[in-house]
Amino acid sequence: MFNLKDYGYTGPGYGADALRHGGLVPGRVIEARRELYKLICGHGEVPAELSGAFYHAAKLREDFPVVGDFVLIKYNALGNSLISELLPRRTKFSRVDLLGHAEGYAKNVQEQVVAANFDSVFILCSLNYDFSPHRIARYITAALRSGGFPVVLLTKADLVEDFAGQTAAVRKIAGESPVIPVSSITGFGLGELAPFLAPGKTVVFLGSSGVGKSSLLNALAGEAVMDVKAIRDSDSKGRHTTSHRQMYRLASGALVIDTPGMRELGLWDAGEGVSLAFAGLEALLSRCRFANCSHQSEPGCAVLAALAEGSLLPELWKLYQAQKREAARVEQKAAYLKEKKTRHKTIARQIREQYAARDRLGRGHGDE
Repeated sequence: MFNLKDYGYTGPGYGADALRHGGLVPGRVIEARRELYKLICGHGEVPAELSGAFYHAAKLREDFPVVGDFVLIKYNALGNSLISELLPRRTKFSRVDLLGHAEGYAKNVQEQVVAANFDSVFILCSLNYDFSPHRIARYITAALRSGGFPVVLLTKADLVEDFAGQTAAVRKIAGESPVIPVSSITGFGLGELAPFLAPGKTVVFLGSSGVGKSSLLNALAGEAVMDVKAIRDSDSKGRHTTSHRQMYRLASGALVIDTPGMRELGLWDAGEGVSLAFAGLEALLSRCRFANCSHQSEPGCAVLAALAEGSLLPELWKLYQAQKREAARVEQKAAYLKEKKTRHKTIARQIREQYAARDRLGRGHGDE
């Protein structure tokens, strides 16, 4: 029998507790490929799929299990077990899904959950040509919104002679998040990750393609658990090594969720995420003399005063403004797509009503 507590489970156990759930047993999703899953439960690793009742009851995309989720299953030793219930999520990483399901057009605007029930978020950004403090700030915003603890890893330290300036630049905008330069090749900095990789703790990797997620996972695992693809020398871009989401268990007992590289990160509930990331700065805004202060030239502007005295870094202010603009764009696009969907529904209903009226009129003439 496997002990699910080794996989971070803290809920009801097996035996009598399982009987109270109608014979269902708890499990954790360790791999997801569309609507087919691999789980760890007391019986070991099992394949699973959604039960018919679960599938039809799920109204939103966020209702479907993702890697890291804890679920209740009807165990089947001879085939796929059936996922019957999704247990409450402690943390989750989400982004805006502007494509709905798989129809190829913006049918719906929904939250797309990427990973769940993790403790820390390892934000990876390489120290080579792809280095971007702005992208790091966006990931920190998403991590704080998720409920996980963000840890910034500056990868490929072995490729840079002096990364002190880059590290300092990130620390200026990282707030309380640790910033740790690492090298998967030499092992530099990996020892500093031990506090986040304790037994039963779960970490999710976030970062663009080519930042070295696969190399880092292999280094932490002590073996090649993932293929590593070469990056282009011209722009340091890499191909997506991960095509689906999966969980790995390290020798330390920690669990790692790897996610495909994301070319765009549309933040779900982006405004709240920005507020969490820049809580101190937003407190400063409330001290402006005028409630509608544009922070350009108004007298009594707390932002301008803080910039002048050096207590507010210009880089941090620029990042805040950029993320607020991005959050506004996401919200505007979501509102537009929602209005478009409502309009299409109205048109479709009117067409159905017209056809129904024509059918009734036709039947009436037939009765004559």
